[in-house]
Amino acid sequence: MRYPKPSWMNSDLELYRSNIRRFVETEIKPNQHKWAKQQHVDRELWNKAGEMGLLSADIPEEYGGAGGDFTHMAVLFEELAYSGDRSFGVHVHAIAAQYILNHGTEEQKQYFLPKMASGEMIGAIAMSEPGAGSDLQGIRTSAVKDGNHYVVNGSKIFISNGYLADVIILVTKTDPAAGAKGTTLLLLETKKAEGFKVGRILEKLGQKGQDTCELFFDNVRIPTQNVLGAEGMGFMQLMVELPYERLMLGVGAMAAIEMAIEITLEYTKERKAFGKTIFDFQNTRFKMAELKSQAVVARAFIDNSIEKLVAGKLDAATASIAKLHLSELECKVIDECLQFFGGYGYMMEYPIAQMYADARVQRIYGGSSEIMKEIIARSL
Repeated sequence: MRYPKPSWMNSDLELYRSNIRRFVETEIKPNQHKWAKQQHVDRELWNKAGEMGLLSADIPEEYGGAGGDFTHMAVLFEELAYSGDRSFGVHVHAIAAQYILNHGTEEQKQYFLPKMASGEMIGAIAMSEPGAGSDLQGIRTSAVKDGNHYVVNGSKIFISNGYLADVIILVTKTDPAAGAKGTTLLLLETKKAEGFKVGRILEKLGQKGQDTCELFFDNVRIPTQNVLGAEGMGFMQLMVELPYERLMLGVGAMAAIEMAIEITLEYTKERKAFGKTIFDFQNTRFKMAELKSQAVVARAFIDNSIEKLVAGKLDAATASIAKLHLSELECKVIDECLQFFGGYGYMMEYPIAQMYADARVQRIYGGSSEIMKEIIARSL
């Protein structure tokens, strides 16, 4: 890659990156078309990633993790983005593990986290509903206490890892009259949940190999011991964990930007028109210079944000800036790079076309660009 080494990179992380890159080359790239067709990755991929210690690199060793920090996850997110495929839902899995690590009881951490680290359990987070996306206070999935269980009814939509998930961080309403304070997170073990049903795997514009599903809950009984934290604390927990998710999405966007520029430079220096390469035209050189400049500046910002998160100093507004700026820039850069491929850029056999389709949702999930602007505006 024609980019400076991240400021947080060290020799151990370089070795870690090499291991991940080999994993991507042998286990992910050869299966991309297969996964897109079946709309989910193979279950075995999770077990293989678990054996390599990739699923919970930033979880303490006492809970089955590798004992690293967010820089290890950033390397993984980057390499997955460089591969040009976003089927492997390790991002959501990693976020779910953070919820349990930071808000779970010791018993919950000892039970769930080692299984998530090994790949025995795949994690998901069920927030969005047909009538509530970015407005988390508007969710309607109810959880009514009945003895030592909660009885859950409702539905969720757009749930990544929904088809394969073994444990779901489920956002529910335990007190509809209490607003945000009536939100509670429950840990749902899918294999033990009678009345739980996975709906269809949704047909998406991009990220076709990622199992994004509808979920249905019909009098599902969840033990009270599976409350995450405490009843009524769910909205606060969501707000605390969102900076991790939003920076993670920014890291993936940054790598996609760099990859788009890389493959476009290669193509324009090889492809000829009117007797010279496309790169020889001033318009091409100037546009690529502009995109490269934007990428280098963005890299400096995202690296600084990663360092802040590791130090425990990344605030919600800065994380929202990372999510907003990088996701918008990703779509802009990939769109302008695709233009240089001409008609070939519209063909799915060219990676730039797949990147174009995959990138669009970045401005929507994890909090839409409009929501990011609202969060940033409140901090001004």
